[in-house]
Amino acid sequence: MSETETASTASPADHGLPPAPGAELYPALDFANSAIAVPGGQFLDMLGTPTGAGQWLADHDLAPADAGLQEICAARLRSLREQVRVLLAAQVDGLPAPAAALTAVNDALTRVPTASPLGWDSVRGMHRTAPHPIDQIVDQALGILAADAADLLTGPDAERLTACPSAPCNRYLLRAGRRHWCSVRCGDRARAARAYARRTRTTAD
Repeated sequence: MSETETASTASPADHGLPPAPGAELYPALDFANSAIAVPGGQFLDMLGTPTGAGQWLADHDLAPADAGLQEICAARLRSLREQVRVLLAAQVDGLPAPAAALTAVNDALTRVPTASPLGWDSVRGMHRTAPHPIDQIVDQALGILAADAADLLTGPDAERLTACPSAPCNRYLLRAGRRHWCSVRCGDRARAARAYARRTRTTAD
């Protein structure tokens, strides 16, 4: 199952998941974590519908609550999210950054228009073209999130970036001291799994 196949109106809080450590500093980290695998084979995608995507942007002060996003806008957000996740994974694993992911983030960084471009058609002749207001909102949000992801990946906090190791969790976080779980619940689940594995080995011996 891909990270965009299942949409849900539930939020992480509904499943007892607070924002991952570091999300309060980097909106891009919360953006990357807006698609969450939870136990029981469930999958939450806060950007899975236009309504959900609009709510996520509004909650992060990146769009007005009544922006009225369409599916094409939500799809653009999901697409950038996947590329940001690819870059975060490369950083965590110490691998080269894939060119396609770099291109996607750089495209988002440069799409915010500073002036209306010049256009021509047979009816109006030469004219200035203005993007749709919703497109402007999404372009602005994508640009801000891409810039924030770039700041995270190139700043001092990049060394603290890690992936939550508690399966099936797929969230990223910033380590704080010895803590490397994204939530208390993930930490408890991982400790329980280790305890079960030890008991199983003892029984087998």
